[in-house]
Amino acid sequence: MRRAADRARGLWEVLAGSVSPFPTDGGVAVAVAPDSLLCPPGWVGVVELDGSALVTAPDDATAERVRVLTALGPGSRTDVDVVRARLPVADVLGPALLAYLDAASLTTVELRTAPVAPAAGDAHPDLRDVVELDAPGPELRTLLGRVEPDDADESGVAELTSPAFALRRAGAVVAVAGFRAWPGDVAHLSVLTAPEVRGQGYGRLVARAATTAALDAGLLPQWRARVEPSQRIARSLGYRDLGSQLSVRLG
Repeated sequence: MRRAADRARGLWEVLAGSVSPFPTDGGVAVAVAPDSLLCPPGWVGVVELDGSALVTAPDDATAERVRVLTALGPGSRTDVDVVRARLPVADVLGPALLAYLDAASLTTVELRTAPVAPAAGDAHPDLRDVVELDAPGPELRTLLGRVEPDDADESGVAELTSPAFALRRAGAVVAVAGFRAWPGDVAHLSVLTAPEVRGQGYGRLVARAATTAALDAGLLPQWRARVEPSQRIARSLGYRDLGSQLSVRLG
C-alpha cells in the first residue's frame, strides 16, 4: 500500500493547487490556496493521509488562524470536536474517511445472492451477474429518483465517468456502482442501492465490479465515505483507511 499512499498524496497535492507538498513525516503543512479543491471556496480544507496532513486556507489571515492545527496529532486534525475547540467553526462538511486499494488487496466476492425478503413472485431473482450500463442512463435516473435526495448526492452516482455496474431485481436496477476520473489516475468510487435491498450485499457486489474495472484501467481506486454502511463495504472489499478529509468555514 506504500505506492497507493504516495499516489493518494499526489492527488491531494494537485487538488490543493500544488501550493505545498504533502508532508510525509507526520507533520502538518498549511498553505494559502484560494482555489483549493479540498473544500468549498472560502473554506478551510484539511486532508490527512498516513499520519500527515495538508491544510489549505483561502487567504493569509486565515492561514495564520489555522496554524493552531499544526500542534494536533494524527487523527485529531479532522476531528470536528477537537477543531471546534480551537477555531470558531461556523459550518462543517465531513469528516469523511479516505480509503484506497491496490490489486493485491482486493477480496473475492461471490457474484450470486438472494434477497432476505424476496418480492411476491420473485423467489429466484436474476442477480447472478453484474451488468454494465451506460452512465448516465434511464435506469440510473430511475434508481436515483427512488432514493432520498441526500442519499443520491452522497453517492455521486449521477457524476460517473465510467460505465455503471448494476444488479437487477425483477427487471429493475437495485444497485449500481462506478467511478469518476480524478487527477493523478485516481478512480473515485460511487455506489448506490435501493432502500429495500440495503444491507443484503448488493452494494458490495457492484462496488467490487467497479473497483476491478478501475484496477484493470491502471487507476488507483479511492473510496470516500462519511457513513458507516459505506465504510463497511469498502473494508469488506479490501480498501484500507489511509486518512480523512474535513472542510470547515470559520466564523
